[in-house]
Amino acid sequence: MNSTDSPAPAATGERVLSGMRPTGALHLGHYHGALKNWVQLQRDNSCWFFVADWHALTTHYESPEVIASHTHDMVVDWLAAGVDPAQATLFVQSRVPEHAELFLLLGMGTPLAWLERVPTYKEQIANLKDKDLLTYGFLGYPLLQAADILIYQARWVPVGADQVPHIEMSREIARRFNTLYGKDAGIETRARAAAQRLPEAERARLLALRRAADQEGQLEQREQARALVAASKLARADKDALLAQVDGGRRTILREPEALLTPESKLPGLDGRKMSKSYGNSIAIREERASVEQKIRRMPTDPARVRRSDPGNPDHCPVWQFHLAYSDQACREWVRRGCTSAGIGCLECKQPVIDAVLREQQPMLERAQPYLDRPHLVRDILDDGCERAQHAARETMRVVREAMGLRPGDAS
Repeated sequence: MNSTDSPAPAATGERVLSGMRPTGALHLGHYHGALKNWVQLQRDNSCWFFVADWHALTTHYESPEVIASHTHDMVVDWLAAGVDPAQATLFVQSRVPEHAELFLLLGMGTPLAWLERVPTYKEQIANLKDKDLLTYGFLGYPLLQAADILIYQARWVPVGADQVPHIEMSREIARRFNTLYGKDAGIETRARAAAQRLPEAERARLLALRRAADQEGQLEQREQARALVAASKLARADKDALLAQVDGGRRTILREPEALLTPESKLPGLDGRKMSKSYGNSIAIREERASVEQKIRRMPTDPARVRRSDPGNPDHCPVWQFHLAYSDQACREWVRRGCTSAGIGCLECKQPVIDAVLREQQPMLERAQPYLDRPHLVRDILDDGCERAQHAARETMRVVREAMGLRPGDAS
């Protein structure tokens, strides 16, 4: 299948880009934390969802043989959750080599200090002590992430609150690239003239703040530079010229993306911790019915309920968190009343959760079945999406090469 065999997804609304590392079959935490949001976004936006297989290599470079099967299983789960290739473009990162080219070119001008200051860099090295993460690939993954986003000129990137700093870095990387290669000579000339009208101390301070932001990665200094210009006694035209210079004084080559905050998943793991396959506390999106029932029936409950006649407190019970995600108000009131009075047993409390989870999974199982019966359908969807993605990426790289004065490659 290629782009001439099926219509391209409707390009309505703004472009949205998101990706996942291929970890194999997904669980309900992935559905509630990301996929449900993707399904909503694809209805009104031009959505591009990709398999981040190169990112998987930053931490699992010693076991690349599992990536292909993990990719297939994960994409089947995307489709099962309701991601629609008629509404969104699905593709694989490594099959669009332009990502690597932009990653390389961005790396030429990105200060090393910016990468070393990423909050998760040292945290993951400390937490994943069983892996050697002192590699160039791991240090540079935020830059590869920026290339993934910027090459599609996406406006929105749906992320959790903990990922917002990565989007801010992508914005700074785009801003720096535009500053280096999209300079407007007229703005530079006007800004230099305006700077000469500042008192000497303010002029020196402004220059120091700009250098700290642009060269040393001290991004908060850019806000201080803006504040200094705004507080100066210069004429409005001079202030505008200096502010444009602080922000790069450039034309836009790479669009600065914006974080689109994803609602935090309300579904924890079976033991109350974050749902994770590595914790052994997850329910797969396509898990068999008998396994789902058994797992939920075995969930830990309030330790105060040793016997059926002991009253409990739902707030101390992991099952209650599932009721918050799945049950309506009437059911929650029944649970709280029955638990605190010992009027119901724990198995009675769990049954509505079992029923709700199975109801949620049933349409997913039905949507997945055609792709399980005919695996080539997944390959066709990815082939089609990769072709569309490469067409868009080539256009961005044409503009990037032109701005950098490099010989244009074959963008046909």
